[in-house]
Amino acid sequence: MDRQPLISLIGVVDDDEFVRDALSRLLRSAGYKCAAFSSSQEFLDSGLPETDCLLLDIQMPGLSGLELQAKLREMDRGVPVIFVTAKADNEVRARALRQGAAAFFTKPFDDVALLGAIQSAMKNRLG
Repeated sequence: MDRQPLISLIGVVDDDEFVRDALSRLLRSAGYKCAAFSSSQEFLDSGLPETDCLLLDIQMPGLSGLELQAKLREMDRGVPVIFVTAKADNEVRARALRQGAAAFFTKPFDDVALLGAIQSAMKNRLG
């Protein structure tokens, strides 16, 4: 099984503190560093850390996850985006994937599948 280096930084942007904490614990237990943000604006205001992958919720106050994804694409940030959200209608899923999302998970999600998607997204980014 391929292991990611301990220096990989995964960003988590979700307005739900419980979800942010749960994702952060999962990522740390898998050997990743994690930077968690309560909103898209907080992430943008942070100076855009060099994340290796970004986990986004769809519905958040201010900029939605889809809007943040589009903004990052406009800024030419090549960070892979994976959505983890309770909003799972087919239209939203299709839009996220059309905009380049590496994966789309609905809450509750399978931890192993999410970690596999992160590893795959980072591997694809490196070519």
